[in-house]
Amino acid sequence: MLLVLYKLSFSLWNDLNDFCGAVIESAVIFIMFSLRYETTSSEESSGDEKSKVEVEEEDSSEPEVEKEPEKEPEKEPEKQPEEGAEAQRKDAEVPTEGGGAVAKEKETERGLLDPESSQELLEDLNYNLRLPCCTLCRQVLVVLYQEWFRVSSQKDSQADTVRLYLRQVGMTTPTLLPYVVNLTDGNGNMALHYSVSHSNFPVVKLLLDTGLCETDNLNKAGYTPVMLAALTAAESPDDLEVAQQLLKVGDVNARSRQAGQTALMLAVSHGRVAMVKLLLSCGADVNAQDREGSTALMCASEHGHTHIARLLLETGRCDTSLKDKNGQTALLVAEGASQQDIIDLLKANAEVQTSESTSTADLL
Repeated sequence: MLLVLYKLSFSLWNDLNDFCGAVIESAVIFIMFSLRYETTSSEESSGDEKSKVEVEEEDSSEPEVEKEPEKEPEKEPEKQPEEGAEAQRKDAEVPTEGGGAVAKEKETERGLLDPESSQELLEDLNYNLRLPCCTLCRQVLVVLYQEWFRVSSQKDSQADTVRLYLRQVGMTTPTLLPYVVNLTDGNGNMALHYSVSHSNFPVVKLLLDTGLCETDNLNKAGYTPVMLAALTAAESPDDLEVAQQLLKVGDVNARSRQAGQTALMLAVSHGRVAMVKLLLSCGADVNAQDREGSTALMCASEHGHTHIARLLLETGRCDTSLKDKNGQTALLVAEGASQQDIIDLLKANAEVQTSESTSTADLL
């Protein structure tokens, strides 16, 4: 009996050593790829850019195309004077503060390397994978955590490098792959949150193709990757295809934690016509109401997005009689914002509906 227990213990010990060795091997690979990635990046930047310190100093002052969704809350293209007419409407609120995936670069950097986040990761992995309380293993996991975000979640992250990381983790420690893909930083953001907010669709596709992404995870600001996708200016066929892939696997009708907005409301508020079309094709609820009772049609009516309002009405599912908590319908919202084109559109739509109802009654 003792011999059997000894053999069993020896076997378990060997398995534990093999696992720890695989984890350490993954960390070493991560570091090697990171060094190569940083070296390549520095070589590319030395020819046509300033030093890294100078670039970091300029990040806070120069606008960046990749971070368009990040700047929308502060300098929205659609933020015309009439948007201030109703400050209580929540549809213009987007993740801009410390908990959002579109926070400023310095806040993002701090979130990625937050020691508290690393500790939360270790506790989660220890619980789910039953990792040994080994100091070396804990240090290795911290390295994995930091290097994964460094490579996958920057605005200039390269799809090829991310692919190599995912491949190596899958080969060496496949048990860790789901946890690496869905790691969250101090702001509750995964690599998917960051790649979506940076409009880095090649990386988004890589993450989705693993089949392991938890696409409905809310960050600390209360937004999912699908909601962030609604704010992007995806226009090219390839980008739209990846965006559609995300919308199909994620919950398009999930609500933000703070204002109860859906992805459709966010897309409508910011005039993202392409994303509105994609969301509608993926089953977005046109009649969903946020905590203030606003609908997507009310958002379009307030901000003067006539084309989007027409798209919503053409679905045939849009209920124009819905009222917000102030007792206003979409028509009253449009009148309050002096959006004459939308007023005419809503009145014409009401006349058509009345005419169709009368014709139906006559047939009966």
